[in-house]
Amino acid sequence: MASIFTKIIQREIPGHIVAETEDFIAFLDVRPMMEGHTLCIPKREVDYYFDLTDAEFTGLNLFAKRVAGAMKEVITCNRIAVGVLGLEVPHAHLHLVPVTGEGDFKFGKSIEVSAVRMKELQDAIATAYVRGGGNAYTS
Repeated sequence: MASIFTKIIQREIPGHIVAETEDFIAFLDVRPMMEGHTLCIPKREVDYYFDLTDAEFTGLNLFAKRVAGAMKEVITCNRIAVGVLGLEVPHAHLHLVPVTGEGDFKFGKSIEVSAVRMKELQDAIATAYVRGGGNAYTS
């Protein structure tokens, strides 16, 4: 059975997609820890992060680096935190969370973000990504 993430990839259900390549996709988390909380995933459905092939593992992290750069460009924060838990959806994924302090990153914590704000964040991050934003994080 396809994961909910696969359904977003296949456009069977909506997602606030901020970046996409042939192999990876990034979209806003529907239960964000902070505004702009983004998930980066491989398009190939793999349950466990460390079961990714070496090429997928490297590619996903380089993709996430560029997405984080775009996020940092448009969201006021000290850092973009990265986390891997992988229990909530059986599809490997990285959490990218804008943080100003350690208390901002906590699995199980979520905030409400309006649909209008989600769309604003989606558009801003996507635009920065396409522009190659966040030069500090890109090569």
